[in-house]
Amino acid sequence: MSATRYAYLGPEGTFTEVALRTLPEAATRELVPMLSVPAALDAVRNGEAAAALVPIENSVEGGITATLDELAGGEPLMIYREVLLSITFALLVRPGTKLSDIKTVTAHPAAQPQVRKWMAEHLPGALWESAASNADGARLVQEGRYDAAFAGEFAAATYGLEPLVTEIHDAANAQTRFVLVGRPARPSAPTGADKTSVVIWLADDHPGALLELLQEFAVRGVNLMLIQSRPTGEGIGNYCFAVDAEGHIADRRVGEALMGLKRISPKVRFLGSYPRAGVSPDEVRPLRPGTSDTAFTEASDWLARSQDGRI
Repeated sequence: MSATRYAYLGPEGTFTEVALRTLPEAATRELVPMLSVPAALDAVRNGEAAAALVPIENSVEGGITATLDELAGGEPLMIYREVLLSITFALLVRPGTKLSDIKTVTAHPAAQPQVRKWMAEHLPGALWESAASNADGARLVQEGRYDAAFAGEFAAATYGLEPLVTEIHDAANAQTRFVLVGRPARPSAPTGADKTSVVIWLADDHPGALLELLQEFAVRGVNLMLIQSRPTGEGIGNYCFAVDAEGHIADRRVGEALMGLKRISPKVRFLGSYPRAGVSPDEVRPLRPGTSDTAFTEASDWLARSQDGRI
């Protein structure tokens, strides 16, 4: 395995590359652009890269399905950290292009919900077609295949384009969350401001099936930050659920919730426990009474004493 290579959703000039370069270790790694999320994650699976940074969620549309599906299937991988990046788009065009000249536009599918209203107002007749990434859309404009691309303004110089309009976004303060993914290993130590990600499969489709899974978190005071259903590919009505929960697998409440899920679910895939981006331990909400590690230890000790007749 190449320990010095990090893959990312490319080509050069993507928001993913910008996010990756915010990591201190990126300065000492060879950064390798890949043309798709599956390609970036497969580079880790086959040993071509030590890790890959890929988008997993945005604040407008929620989870990035390509990433969720790749992490749920195939050879297991683990998330080791996350990066939050504020997103605003520029409309990139070949030099000399005017707004009235634009008949076709392109970008990554996740960009469309973030610029839909702007496009309806300013380019109502333009045809949208998806690209593998926003930077790839810029490359396609450079090649003359489309008239304009929504991408980061920073990508303009890379592809010889001009930002015709900047600061485009339908939702103020839009963010995208990226995750650094590697091969499975021991998670880093808890920080007090952590997140745990798992994928859970339903045993069968019956009334209350999802509630049964969620109760494993709820009764232990574990807050859920994301839950998104994804089809398993095994027929209509067969779903798995990508879940992000507050806390670390080493926390008793989280560990016991995962054990509870394993008892009632045919399959649970642990995707990692890692520090939450931009959150310090002081900013984490107080635990519900009875859900701290101390409370779990005291309850376990009480049970042992009761079993031994030391009541």
